[in-house]
Amino acid sequence: MKKVLALVLALCLALSLAACGGSGSSSSTPAASGSGSEPAASTTPTAAGSVYYLNFKPEQDEAWQTLAKAYTAETGVPVTVVTAASGEYETTLMAEMGKSEAPTLFQVNGPVGLANWKDYCYDLSGSDIYTQLTSDDYALKEGDTVYGIAYVIESYGIITNKTLLEKAGYTLEDIQSFEDLKKVAEDITSRKDELGFAAFTSAGMDGSSDWRFKTHLANLPVYFEYQEDGISTTDAIKGTYLDNYKAIWDLYINNSTCEPSELSAKTGDDSRNEFLAGEAVFFQNGSWEYGNLTGEGKYTDDDLAMIPIYIGVGDEANQGLCTGTENYWCVNKEASEDDIQATLDFINWCVTSEQGTKAMADDMGFVIPFKTAQESPNLFVKQDAEMTAAGKTPVSWNFTTMPSEEWKNGVGSALTAYAAGTSDWNGVVSAFVDGWASEAALNAA
Repeated sequence: MKKVLALVLALCLALSLAACGGSGSSSSTPAASGSGSEPAASTTPTAAGSVYYLNFKPEQDEAWQTLAKAYTAETGVPVTVVTAASGEYETTLMAEMGKSEAPTLFQVNGPVGLANWKDYCYDLSGSDIYTQLTSDDYALKEGDTVYGIAYVIESYGIITNKTLLEKAGYTLEDIQSFEDLKKVAEDITSRKDELGFAAFTSAGMDGSSDWRFKTHLANLPVYFEYQEDGISTTDAIKGTYLDNYKAIWDLYINNSTCEPSELSAKTGDDSRNEFLAGEAVFFQNGSWEYGNLTGEGKYTDDDLAMIPIYIGVGDEANQGLCTGTENYWCVNKEASEDDIQATLDFINWCVTSEQGTKAMADDMGFVIPFKTAQESPNLFVKQDAEMTAAGKTPVSWNFTTMPSEEWKNGVGSALTAYAAGTSDWNGVVSAFVDGWASEAALNAA
């Protein structure tokens, strides 16, 4: 309890995970019964304990509930899945860890997120799931201690409606750089009434959507600065490519389905629904959106593609999608021995059994970094693999090095004010550069 109280006192400094899609709400469904399932590839668990998984990804809540029930039906081990609302994971985790029945399985977003929860992390170096990783790159380690294990690799970029793009007179081959994207988007805007659709969906800055821009889009200038300086983390960002950040943000907000002044109230659902309704060609989001865009009378793979987020920096002809992870499973070492073993058995089953790997590939659309992974049917995952095989360089996920959620919120507020016309771009620069330095100093104190 002392650790939890210390965390509560440090709430203003808490580092929140960047949301990856969805605006789902918290839900709790204990797994009690379900249909039969295929035999697990690994040894059937015999643990006497139970599992409580605090899930980070709202868009996969239903799939996790189903998989948990199947596991319980097969093993008799109770599994409860609770899903935090989008953007609320860190505060939900903090609240849940203070309860007598705390999560046995939770998530951190990388080294920065781990700082808050290291004292709660069971050492996974001797676990079965650790031996299943395809690379040690997917283990969150300090020395020989394994604090977390990445369970999904994802990609994001600009999801494109190829059918609408062709109606506007263009193909994917016409967009190979920022200048190409700008030309196409501004031409579509000039003919918006004639065409009946816009270039971009709304760049909503509501909490269910703003992570796409204060975190995922902000990754691009950070990535290119890191590349130029030959570093992978820093306590003082210089803002070398913030003019490029401005250029892509201007393109988004000035060639959209709505006026820039309306963005503060636009949600993630608004943006997705605009894309589904054929109101815009481009929609910045990730591979996790695939299931929301396809099936049940929605789009087919023939309608869709994902292209890189170009900002006018680097070798754009050979730039790939933004690919990486901020999703690391951690097991609560404060749980009972039985619950720890039950949790270790459950996650190992998820990544080794036929039913577990199939659910993660088909129902969740995940690429998982484990030896027994099944191929995902997700179009965007396949396109990322094709780009990489063709020699294009993926843009790494560097937002796990962003100093705090407070920093992200500052950047988000500045972006919103700039879009609304109540502040100039210097406000964004200050939030980005000065805000980074001040938050990094607080972390170091």
